[in-house]
Amino acid sequence: MNIIYNSEQYSVVEYGVDADNEALRFGGYEITDKSVRRECFIRGIQAETFRHDVQELISGEPSIEEIDDFLGSFDTYMGLSILLH
Repeated sequence: MNIIYNSEQYSVVEYGVDADNEALRFGGYEITDKSVRRECFIRGIQAETFRHDVQELISGEPSIEEIDDFLGSFDTYMGLSILLH
């Protein structure tokens, strides 16, 4: 597990590929919106797509605001309240 992004608004934790664990066969990402204290976990094909989209995004050397806007597109998936983290 690695923290790959951390701003005032969002944090992203990457979980590595684990061929012995179906949930992490393609790895996974935990995206946290700190302002509303909600998070989501993406895995599988969605994690693979996320990884590709992030690589494309960072190739253009985006600002923190642009990265946060990208991560904001995942807000609709964030249904879990963070009580203790």
